[in-house]
Amino acid sequence: MKNLKQATFLNNKELIDSVENIHIKKNLSKIFVGDTVKIGVFIKEGNKERIQYYQGIILGKNNSGINLTISVRKVFQGIGIERNFLIHSPKFESIEVIKSSRVRRSKLYYLRSIVGKGSRLKQRFRTK
Repeated sequence: MKNLKQATFLNNKELIDSVENIHIKKNLSKIFVGDTVKIGVFIKEGNKERIQYYQGIILGKNNSGINLTISVRKVFQGIGIERNFLIHSPKFESIEVIKSSRVRRSKLYYLRSIVGKGSRLKQRFRTK
């Protein structure tokens, strides 16, 4: 906040939005449900910090603004692993879209019960 007197004239919603806008990441690429993404997350091991990458399909997006979360699922050694990521968190480093898929649902929870070739999604080619 630039000035305390200016803050007293703001209503509660404007005050919360002004604080949130400081922490929202601006340089993120557009992501959609069904995209295969590679997400970099900061991991602390002892006194060192490194980036660990997690690659999977976006099953759903929840909330908006600073509370935006995505659910990402990958299959590792035949076991499905899901993880939720808070996009605007300081531990979230990067996101890279590897492949886009054409989907007709906003949540792809049905992929949890399908295994093998049935879980393939039709690829979508984006124009830049």
